[in-house]
Amino acid sequence: MTLRLRRSVLYLPASNARAIEKARTLACDVVVLDLEDAVAPEAKLMARQAAVAAIGAGGFRAAQVVVRVNGLGTEWGRPDLAAMAATHPSAIVVPKVNRGQDVADVRHHIGDVPVWAMIESAKSLLRLEDIASSAGLEALVVGTNDLAREMGTQLRPGRAAFLGILTLTIAAARAFGLAVLDGVYNDLDDAAGFAAQCAQAVELGFDGKTLIHPKQIDPCNAAFTPSAADVSAAQQIVDAFALPDNQARGAIGLCGRMVERLHLEQARKTLALARAKQDQFAPLRT
Repeated sequence: MTLRLRRSVLYLPASNARAIEKARTLACDVVVLDLEDAVAPEAKLMARQAAVAAIGAGGFRAAQVVVRVNGLGTEWGRPDLAAMAATHPSAIVVPKVNRGQDVADVRHHIGDVPVWAMIESAKSLLRLEDIASSAGLEALVVGTNDLAREMGTQLRPGRAAFLGILTLTIAAARAFGLAVLDGVYNDLDDAAGFAAQCAQAVELGFDGKTLIHPKQIDPCNAAFTPSAADVSAAQQIVDAFALPDNQARGAIGLCGRMVERLHLEQARKTLALARAKQDQFAPLRT
């Protein structure tokens, strides 16, 4: 299997040349050149041109450079897609995806460039299976700010009002073999709150988190990287199942608890993530 880290996914406005230059040096796993929310209408064309130039120039430390385009229903959406089809970024993030046909419509314009669908509307929540089963889709991205605005829900610490939404989105992603990314954390000065939300995202099962500032990268990477204790426990499981007497068993006893082959699969993923951290900007085959 191919494992690609998507722990830290940093949005930055493609219209900001200084931000793009700085992003080339950052230790995030994914850079998102944003043509949508972060760019004023009068700067849309310039942002598109800057994204094309940035991808062509390369030099990013991140393993993936993706582009968030404007929605197809806007005047900029189709020209964005035409430009990205020619430029071929690692993926295209599509906002306001409400149904599977939206993904199909985008793919009609971009060919084989992978799509990441943003789940950020009430309609998208009612059609998660339809969206997640779309051909060419690589990831679901939760847009918590837009969801909160549309639903009239408040993003409080702990996100109690969002737990159902978050877990259902994760389940939809896993059902169809997709990556799934948590929404952004808005308060840049609340380091403790950000750490708590990262920990919650890990516990829920997200692959990573979308970010809005470089200072969020290191704590996010740390949260989504297995600890030394996690790695040690995972290695014990792998080693135990590798013993000749255990290779054909579906379950074994280890350290006073029952361990099944599903735990072996989880252990292998933990070890793969730990190894990928050592070479964190390249895919890892396990």
